Amino acid sequence: QWARMARAPLAALLAAALVGAAGAMVAPRAPVHARAVVRPAPPSTISMKIFDWKRRSDTYEEETDLRLHNLRPSPGSNKRKIRKGRGMGTGKGGPCGFGMRGQRSRSGRPSPPGFEGGQTPLYRRIPKLRGKPTGPGHTKKEYGLIKIDYLNKMPDNAEVSYDALLSAGHMTKVKPSTYGIKVVGGTEALAKQGLVVKAHAFTAAARAAIEANGGTCIEVPRTAPKEAATADSS
Repeated sequence: QWARMARAPLAALLAAALVGAAGAMVAPRAPVHARAVVRPAPPSTISMKIFDWKRRSDTYEEETDLRLHNLRPSPGSNKRKIRKGRGMGTGKGGPCGFGMRGQRSRSGRPSPPGFEGGQTPLYRRIPKLRGKPTGPGHTKKEYGLIKIDYLNKMPDNAEVSYDALLSAGHMTKVKPSTYGIKVVGGTEALAKQGLVVKAHAFTAAARAAIEANGGTCIEVPRTAPKEAATADSS
């Protein structure tokens, strides 16, 4: 060892001597009991935004009675609205969930109302009553009309009905109606006496004219068959 030190250059020996002197000048290390105690920092008051998926893990204490101040939705029942067209990272970005191509991705309504993919839609499958004022949206009652002018063609004290006028040739067929036959006024005054008129309805003027000449107005129910109506009148 002394031989190696003798061979070492003088500059290296001087550097080692200086390092040893500097180490001796360093202050001694303080004992363990005199060191400063490092305490943890207080928790931060900054909190992250609570999203809907985090609210599912929330727990609430059961309330004995419900008041306005303790009403709250169940955890996970309220979800945020899906915001479309706000970037591809949201999952509903550019196409907004409608796809890249196809009829349903275009603007406007993709198909007409009631369209069922090409099969016959419901509004074409159900039967229709054309010209019939029936259903919940119709309140008007339409009758087949018999004018007093036709009654003047019958003899006195005759029994008059729609079928009797047709068989006698005094009138033509009227449009079939759901509510039946109605006797109305006409251009002529009633001249026949003692007529027995059968119909489903009468206007006030027609009833007054028939009864003023000693006639009788018989209202036949719409659902009554012809044989029963004839038996009741006899």
